[in-house]
Amino acid sequence: MGSKATRINDSTLQFVRILPGPIEKVWDYLTDAKKRGEWFASGPLPAKVGERFEMRFKHSDLSPNQATPPDQYIEMDKNGHTSSNVLLAFEPPHRLAFTFGGEKNPANVSEVEFLLQAEGDKVRLTLTHSKIPTDDYADGVSVGWHSHLDILQSRTEGTTPPAFWDVWRDARKIYDKP
Repeated sequence: MGSKATRINDSTLQFVRILPGPIEKVWDYLTDAKKRGEWFASGPLPAKVGERFEMRFKHSDLSPNQATPPDQYIEMDKNGHTSSNVLLAFEPPHRLAFTFGGEKNPANVSEVEFLLQAEGDKVRLTLTHSKIPTDDYADGVSVGWHSHLDILQSRTEGTTPPAFWDVWRDARKIYDKP
């Protein structure tokens, strides 16, 4: 399991993961609709910065291994979830950014940025999630990103990831407040 998120300030979290390269492989997992759907959410990116796009989340599809979702996510896992986003930056193969969330409450729109840096045969992925509206939201996205990045780690290593909800439960333990 990867390292815990760092709280940069009240509204910003950051994750750093070292993944197997080359950088183009990791970039494909961020930008290719099908490959992104293997660890996070599917859906094509738009042609230009500033355009809207949708991502479809179906957590039970992220691994052939299966686990029962937590009670609060049973319906979402069964039906999937679609988010509406805006592409904020697209600079291959180093930077991707987009809006995140806000479907239920537009005041909760935050921003996600991925930065990739080659380090020999490895790639440093830095994910920064900013404009987080509340501590509860930060707790939720911490567990979510941690889980998704663990699945991405498995995918880039060429291994079959464990069931998403098992990964999520393990990550939840890391972020539970004492």
